[in-house]
Amino acid sequence: MKHTISNILIVEDEEAHAELTQRAIRKANNVNHIDIVTDGEAALDYLFNRGKYADRQKYPRPCLVLLDIKLPGIDGIQVLKQIKENPVLRKIPVIILTTSDREEDVLTSYEYYANSYLTKPVGFKEFEEKVRNMGFYWMILNESANIEF
Repeated sequence: MKHTISNILIVEDEEAHAELTQRAIRKANNVNHIDIVTDGEAALDYLFNRGKYADRQKYPRPCLVLLDIKLPGIDGIQVLKQIKENPVLRKIPVIILTTSDREEDVLTSYEYYANSYLTKPVGFKEFEEKVRNMGFYWMILNESANIEF
């Protein structure tokens, strides 16, 4: 059953990477809503609709999370772990999008049920192409269920 992924949460502390990711997704796909948070604590508050993110209408539960590992405070691995331990949130695909190509980070991410692990290329064009291809797969090719959150 095909449906359009309409809400994406980008968890990225580097403003330039977040903006580039958002621009590449918007350029390549039909996405209604993209939110960006810059640290692990804000990501968890957003996902659990706590604090300033309590309004679910304003901050809808995402259909896809793009998660950096290297975050201030609570790191991306801990965010991933909490997402996948929650019976409701675990249904959301989580793509690790990071500069780390360390084998330990890759293995740990998959150990906590990341749906995909992508490293960020250094060059602007390569980064944009990788995000565009990722978006094409997850938002166009991938068969996803209509999941009630």
